[in-house]
Amino acid sequence: MMALEPVLFSDGDEPLGGALVMLQRLPLGVASVALVKWGPFLARTEGVDRDAVMGRMVDTLVAEYAQKRSMMVSIMPHAEAGEVNGMAEMLAARGFKPGVGVKFPMRYVVDVSLDDDARLAAFGQKWRYNLRKSMKAGLEFTVGTPGDIGRFMTLYQAMSERKLFPDYSGIDTLEGLMAMPDGTARPELFFVSQGDKTIAGAAIFTAGRTACYLYGATDDAALGLRAGYLLHWHIIRWLRDNTGARFYDLGGTDGFAGLHQFKSGMVGDAGHISPLPPTMNFAAHLPAYVAGTAAYKARELLTRSRDGVLAARLEMQKRFRRGPGA
Repeated sequence: MMALEPVLFSDGDEPLGGALVMLQRLPLGVASVALVKWGPFLARTEGVDRDAVMGRMVDTLVAEYAQKRSMMVSIMPHAEAGEVNGMAEMLAARGFKPGVGVKFPMRYVVDVSLDDDARLAAFGQKWRYNLRKSMKAGLEFTVGTPGDIGRFMTLYQAMSERKLFPDYSGIDTLEGLMAMPDGTARPELFFVSQGDKTIAGAAIFTAGRTACYLYGATDDAALGLRAGYLLHWHIIRWLRDNTGARFYDLGGTDGFAGLHQFKSGMVGDAGHISPLPPTMNFAAHLPAYVAGTAAYKARELLTRSRDGVLAARLEMQKRFRRGPGA
């Protein structure tokens, strides 16, 4: 059973930042893990004291969860530009140890702050070519509403059935996220249509300095019409004009070469392609560290086993669909 604890850090009346701590009690009650994904986050991302403030927030989390409550504190840093991840280095200096990482760690991050001409020039040459083709295809871009979640899920489910790809995502949580009220972390929905038919869509987390791609879906017509290029071009412009985001995190590729080509071309010369560091773990008490580390390892093994079975089953379904001798 997981519990959520929102944490606000302040200095007197001045808010410094926050974190959403996910508390996971391990089997048999031997220990608990306090997990912070992509955080803590700063109230002010600029300023000479930003690193010091981040350090104070981490120290506060350690004091509360590791020392006072005897939990293992796990922090998942963002991908950062450059060879060194500053957040991971800061955590390591405080005694955090690298834990389990993701199978395909590279993350593709677009700079959305540029004007249209500069952004077009920054795209990879082939990406820019495909975008211009899509602009001539008579497609329409629209920003959705929370009520459009059914429209998106219908498109996503049809894509899943058509492509038979192994889906390791948490797509089942999207409807709950879209039901959140205004002013919260509710994602935004975006669509591209050909006439009355929706052919591409995306769900994007838009709060904070870095917007994040959550889910996307297309139908058969989208590929030939290059609808994905038009969709993301308008998402980039919308983020620039309607949010405080400076970057747009496209996520990873799960090892698919086509996704690498698409996402790297979108990043182009303005953004970065950088590895996501492993989860960083700290425990003030040995039993919590041993139990937490063992739980992460066991989950990794189970996940890889599940993914292998699912991939094999889907490959068999594809072969049956292609028919004998294919």
